[in-house]
Amino acid sequence: MTKEIEELYDRSLIETLDFSSVQSSYNPKINIENPGNDLKIRPLRINDYEAGYMQLLSQLTEVGEYDKEKFIETFKLMKQHKGMYYIIVIEDVASGQVIGSGTLFIEQKFIHNCALRGRLEDIVVSNEYRGKQLGKLIVHTLTLLSKHLNCYKVTLDCKDSNRPFYEGLGYKKEESNSNFMQIRFH
Repeated sequence: MTKEIEELYDRSLIETLDFSSVQSSYNPKINIENPGNDLKIRPLRINDYEAGYMQLLSQLTEVGEYDKEKFIETFKLMKQHKGMYYIIVIEDVASGQVIGSGTLFIEQKFIHNCALRGRLEDIVVSNEYRGKQLGKLIVHTLTLLSKHLNCYKVTLDCKDSNRPFYEGLGYKKEESNSNFMQIRFH
């Protein structure tokens, strides 16, 4: 009997999403059940450090100093905050490597009748797999998941150069409310 590998959340949450409401077309046709040859979409697993998850994130931004222990500690911390962190990955099952990922973070609010707000973060597809509509699939999956979890809205921040991609997936820059501001602590 094979031992189940610990996942960040129950995979049935993504397996039951209804893609029929997605307005974009895929050519060739891909979806959650069939993201492509030898590819599988699933929740982040506790052993994805060995599957190249951190190397994948480094294609997006600086990840800092990380080892397996720190990865597992962070994974367990996220899992303890049930209902807040939903990281999906696309795995190349032939190589066992994580080749795409995105995060949906759920924020509990007092406003809007104590509603939930979703935020998309860390959308990345490995350089070798770009151009196969996988980023689009990740965004659609996380957007549908936020709707399934009853978020009143889902937002994201992106570089100006990525705006056309997200606008093509239904995201809009909200007039008079589109000021991304930050203070970075180093």
